[in-house]
Amino acid sequence: MIAIIEGSVVEKSEGEVVLMTQSGVGYRLMCSMNTLSALPPSGEKCRLHAHMNVREDAMELYGFLHKDERDLFRRLISVSGIGPKSALFVLGSMPLSDLRLAILTGDAAALSRAPGIGKKTAQRISLELRDKLAQDALADGIAPSELPFSPDADAPATDALGEAMQALKTLGYTTQEAANA
Repeated sequence: MIAIIEGSVVEKSEGEVVLMTQSGVGYRLMCSMNTLSALPPSGEKCRLHAHMNVREDAMELYGFLHKDERDLFRRLISVSGIGPKSALFVLGSMPLSDLRLAILTGDAAALSRAPGIGKKTAQRISLELRDKLAQDALADGIAPSELPFSPDADAPATDALGEAMQALKTLGYTTQEAANA
């Protein structure tokens, strides 16, 4: 698989960029609007994290300025009914931190601002990714109190994370120990 492509920007157009590598091969990468707006002008060098999507009728490369954006893209395409192009629209609809917050809080209105994403699809995105993003945040060292919802064991468990927190608290762990686990 192709993980990173480094080269000179040859051209930028709506939704894609062409990078010319030192080996003389030009790669067309589809990008979110956030990545496209942050790319340097034509002739300048840049490095993009890549995701290669292989289908029966096409092989497509997707480029991301930051690894975090690529990782969230991969999470989005794991959601039922979200393809790579829809995932790019979602990523380009708001800054990455705001997108994570919208998913964690279940803000379907914010998620449905992306072209082609309706209210039900936005709710599905939040439902399927909320726990995964919360676990990522806890693994990255974010305190449970900093999450937009409280994985507190005293609160009623409404999801798998809340149930796990309650179980660990029942076994005698502190809230911090349970969150770290």
